[in-house]
Amino acid sequence: MSNATEQSAILAIDQGTTSSRAIVFDRAGQPIAVAQQEFPQIYPQEAWVEHDPEDIWSSTLAVCHIAMADAAAKNHRVIAIGITNQRETTLVWDRESGRAIHNAIVWQDRRTAALCQDLAADGLEEEITARSGLLIDPYFSATKAAWLLDQVPGAREKAEAGALAFGTVDSFLLWRLTGGKVHATDATNASRTNLFNIHRQDWDEELLRIFNVPRAMLPPVFDCAADFGETTADLFGRPLPILGIAGDQQAAAIGQACFKPGMIKSTYGTGCFVILNTGERALSSKNRLLTTVGYRLNGETSYAIEGSIFVSGAAVQWLRDGLKLIAKAGDTEALAASLPGNRGVYLVPAFTGLGAPYWDADARGALFGLTRDTGVAELARATLESVCYQTYDLFAAMAEDGVTPHELRVDGGMVANNWLLQFLADVLQIPVDRPAVSETTALGAGYLAGLQAGLFSSLDELAQRWQREARFTPTLEDAARRKLLEGWKDAVRRTLSSKT
Repeated sequence: MSNATEQSAILAIDQGTTSSRAIVFDRAGQPIAVAQQEFPQIYPQEAWVEHDPEDIWSSTLAVCHIAMADAAAKNHRVIAIGITNQRETTLVWDRESGRAIHNAIVWQDRRTAALCQDLAADGLEEEITARSGLLIDPYFSATKAAWLLDQVPGAREKAEAGALAFGTVDSFLLWRLTGGKVHATDATNASRTNLFNIHRQDWDEELLRIFNVPRAMLPPVFDCAADFGETTADLFGRPLPILGIAGDQQAAAIGQACFKPGMIKSTYGTGCFVILNTGERALSSKNRLLTTVGYRLNGETSYAIEGSIFVSGAAVQWLRDGLKLIAKAGDTEALAASLPGNRGVYLVPAFTGLGAPYWDADARGALFGLTRDTGVAELARATLESVCYQTYDLFAAMAEDGVTPHELRVDGGMVANNWLLQFLADVLQIPVDRPAVSETTALGAGYLAGLQAGLFSSLDELAQRWQREARFTPTLEDAARRKLLEGWKDAVRRTLSSKT
C-alpha cells in the first residue's frame, strides 16, 4: 500500500548520444532524482558511428531503477513515463525476438554520404525537401535504414514480409518497455527520418519509394502526448503508462516553453541544435535550414525551423579524451578566460562533416592559426568559440530567411560555462538566457507525460513555470566582433570540401 503522503511524479527518460539519463520530476516540474550512465561509442571505420542496442537498453533500464528508488526514498511515486531521445539514430530489429539485426547507426554517422550524393545528382532534393522538410544528408534515418536492409543478409526480404521493425531510439525503447506489445513513434521523431510527410502528417509513399524502405517495417505515428502503452510489470514492479515522447531537441524546446511563434532555443550537448517556433506555418528556408515538427498535440501540429550543428560538446570531449589536454569539461572555462583574445586560433570541428547551413558531409575538422606559443588555453578557447561561431552561422541563415530573434534561451551540458554564454551573447548581439531548470530536454518529456496524465493543465501553465536563472548581454564592440567573424568565415571556407 502506498504512503498517504506520497506525491505523484513523472519519470523522464533522456536517452542521449553518449549517455542515458533518468530524471524524476515533481508536480511543480522540479527535478527530485537524477541518474546518468555513459555507454561506449563504436567507430568501425572513419566517420562511422554506432551504438550497441543492448547498451542503450541496459543503461536506460539501470538509470530508471536508480532514479525511481531515489524518488521513492523522498516520498515521490512515479505515475507515468515520458521519453526523449537522440534523434535520427536508426535501429532495425526482429519483431519475434526483439533483437536488433545490427548495431544502431548513430545520427553522426556518415557512411551513406555516397548514396546521398547519388540521390542529389538524380535531382531529387527539391522533391524530398518539399515533402519531408529535410535535405538529403546521411544525418537522417532513411539512408541508414536502406543501408541496413541492403548490407545485412536477408534483411530486405524479411522487412518486406513484415518480420522486421524500423525505429528511432524512442521506438526501440518503447518496444522493449512494453515487452514488444507496442511499435510506435511520435510526430517529432518521425519528422527526422526523411520518410515522413510533415504536411500530411503521415509516412510518404513517394519518399519510401525513393529511399527504398518498405512501409511494413514502419511504426504508427502518435501525437507527442498520447497513450503509448504501459511497461511490463516486471520492469519496475508495476505497470507504468508511457504518456509522452519527443525527440531531444523538440523536447528541449518544450522544456524551455517555446510555445509562441518566434521563440527560439539552442541546446548545447554533443551537438548544437537551434529550434525556432513557427507555429502552424511550415516555413520553408531558402538557406538550407530544416523545416520540422516542433510538437503535435491534440492532432494539431506546431512547426519549427531548425539548424543542426554536429559537434559542440563533442569537441570539448575530444580535448579531454582524445588529446587529454584537460581533466574535465569544466576546465575550459578558466582556460578560455585566462586569455585576452583567441590569438588568431580557430577550430572548425567538422569531425563528422559540417551541418547547417553548409551540409558538407566530406568536410573534416581543422585547426588554423597555430604558432609556437599556441598552448592548451588557446585550443580550449578556440573550441568554445567554435560553438558560438557555428551558432552565429545559423542565426545569419535565419536572418536571410526573414527571421531575427531578439533573445535566445539556452540549455544543455555546456551552458554551465559562463564564459561560453557571454561570448555567445557577444557574437550573436542578443541577450542569452539560462533557465533555472537546466535539464530542459528531460523536462520537456516530463511535461508531455504530465499533460497526458493530467498533472499539468495546459501549455500556458507550463509557460508560466519557466524561470530565468541568468542573463548574458552583449559587451563586445562591433569592430572586434566583425574581425573575429571574418577569421571564422575564412577558416570555414578553407575547411569545406571541394564537393561543396
